[in-house]
Amino acid sequence: MLKTISIQELQQRMMDPIQNRFPQETFDYQTLLDILKDYSRPRNKISDLIRKKIIVRIKKGLYVLGDGYARRPYSKELLANLIYGPSYISLDFALQYHGIIPERVEAVTSVTTGRSRRFSTPLGLFIYRTIPLSAFQLGMDRVDIENDTSFLIATPEKAMCDKIREDRGIQLRSLKDMQYYLYEHLRISETSLIAMNPVNIKKIADRYRSGKIRLLKKLIDRITMRNS
Repeated sequence: MLKTISIQELQQRMMDPIQNRFPQETFDYQTLLDILKDYSRPRNKISDLIRKKIIVRIKKGLYVLGDGYARRPYSKELLANLIYGPSYISLDFALQYHGIIPERVEAVTSVTTGRSRRFSTPLGLFIYRTIPLSAFQLGMDRVDIENDTSFLIATPEKAMCDKIREDRGIQLRSLKDMQYYLYEHLRISETSLIAMNPVNIKKIADRYRSGKIRLLKKLIDRITMRNS
């Protein structure tokens, strides 16, 4: 008795020789051309792979393997670094990543020295906010992930300072204002604040020349002293 297979299973079997050539789930246009170099019309093959959802176009020149074809989950953090640069993850998404704010953040937020941009992609929204080069150069970490890849993300202190600077419409003129903003607006715990390094916050405040960020340091110093 002949076994019936679905169209998706047939596509998977046809894709296997190509799929195994991808070193990662995320790849650029040149990598794709190299993988398809044996085809007489590789650009037509790319269009066919996109149409069949075997690969997904994130933006011009950047792709991921589609659902059912990827060997492992793709990294939104890595994609954020690749979509627009120079950039690294910060603001709300980084605060969530570090466990500082309780809310789930859907859009991946980053800081950049380029223009502020928004990219609506098949894999979600990616937002980039401009900051000065002097502040950009301070407070980023590299996180290694599987398959010899890594992404850049702000430290907890830098993500917090970037967020305070970005919320320009909120008046923060006193320690009481800062407490309300952190505890009620962002719902940050005192434990998370105590874990931050006030020396690093001062360095970031100096780069931004920000009184609001200096106010954050003053509050953390007071809380730490009270709990010591």
